[in-house]
Amino acid sequence: MRAIELLVHYRSRAISAIEVCDVEIAALSEPGFHLHAILRAKSKNCRSDNARALWLRDERVQRALEGGGGRMYDDFILPENVAELTSSTGSWNGITVEKHAFTCTGRILFPVQRPMELTWVTAQFEEVGRDCVQARTKPNAPNPVAYKPRSLYIAPAEMEIWAYCRDASYLGGATICFDATAIQERLQICAPAETLNYPRFRFLNDELWTLIKLLSDAIGNSDPTAQLYGDALSAAIAAKLFEQGKVEKRYHCVLSPIQLKDALSYLENAMPAKVELSALAKLAGLSQSHYCRAFKASTGLAPYQWQLRARVDRAKFLLLNTSQCLEEVADSTGFSDAAHFGRIFRKMTGASPVAWRADMLK
Repeated sequence: MRAIELLVHYRSRAISAIEVCDVEIAALSEPGFHLHAILRAKSKNCRSDNARALWLRDERVQRALEGGGGRMYDDFILPENVAELTSSTGSWNGITVEKHAFTCTGRILFPVQRPMELTWVTAQFEEVGRDCVQARTKPNAPNPVAYKPRSLYIAPAEMEIWAYCRDASYLGGATICFDATAIQERLQICAPAETLNYPRFRFLNDELWTLIKLLSDAIGNSDPTAQLYGDALSAAIAAKLFEQGKVEKRYHCVLSPIQLKDALSYLENAMPAKVELSALAKLAGLSQSHYCRAFKASTGLAPYQWQLRARVDRAKFLLLNTSQCLEEVADSTGFSDAAHFGRIFRKMTGASPVAWRADMLK
């Protein structure tokens, strides 16, 4: 399995050429590789001494992209306030997975570019900013479902989807696209044909979210076992999706949308100070034990887990958008010291604050 990297530079938001380093058109057209494309906004022309310039409208380039599992963005024009988009794509069992990351500078609102004839599923992995991203069916129609971490979206074929975030710095996630009928036949999944014909926004399924994350992490893996690994993951994802349509867990103890909104506002406004469970329970008019169950059923996290995740998310924002040192970030987010902050941050992200900041800002 081959991975080929394309660096795409643009000036004044309009792409003029694709720089393909040390790669021939014939190599791009070879079947079986996974395309890895990086779109980058540059304020100055990028040096490309060893690069080969291929004009955007060159039919050979378009065929190469399509043959490698990639897709052409509309003239490679990035949406307003999206400074950089990185995207890597792979395919297993007829399921195409795209891992993407958006570096943003404020409010975003744009139609999601996807093959309209395919079912679309997305999972958000990382969100940094003052708001959370939401999928909309229309640009002016807010998502009615309350935000939950590790939530998923399903959009059936032919449904238009818009991405919106009031104030974003960084958004990372993955989408999978597939022909639902073809996947059923290929993987011998017995389920009603209309199982995935209806949209679902911000629903929770930790197993499905984890499977999509693992599959996206497998993109570009050249190890021979990666094919079997990806096939197994994609089959499990398909089975879980059709199962989700037939059998869905129903929580009898959940917070109402107003109760959840009040709780999240309370936690956000109190950050980084301590919040007592009794205060949250009183806000909702519930006992503490009932409140814990209802909060977790509504968000997928216990109240303390939500607060800790929110503090780490705030720390990410400060690391990305300020020059504060680790001690200052730790103090701003309620950690006892930089060492304590570093331990929690590494546990939740897999990287130290210094390494994470350096990687995001490079």
